[in-house]
Amino acid sequence: MMGTRRLVDYHIGRLKDKNRDVRLRSIEELRLLSDAEAMPALKEVFETDVDPDVRSAAKIAGYDIFKKTKPKT
Repeated sequence: MMGTRRLVDYHIGRLKDKNRDVRLRSIEELRLLSDAEAMPALKEVFETDVDPDVRSAAKIAGYDIFKKTKPKT
């Protein structure tokens, strides 16, 4: 679990990179890791990033993580 936590933190940090491709890659990695801890950072990217493709990717990743991590009823 510690390795996953480090990866999530690493990619969250890269969400503020000036290069949009770096941000897009980190969003995809966060989506694949499916850790709910990434949700606030993805929400911030969705609300504030200047690039519409990055905002869209953050929205999709957040939704995918939500679906994978929400409690089953």
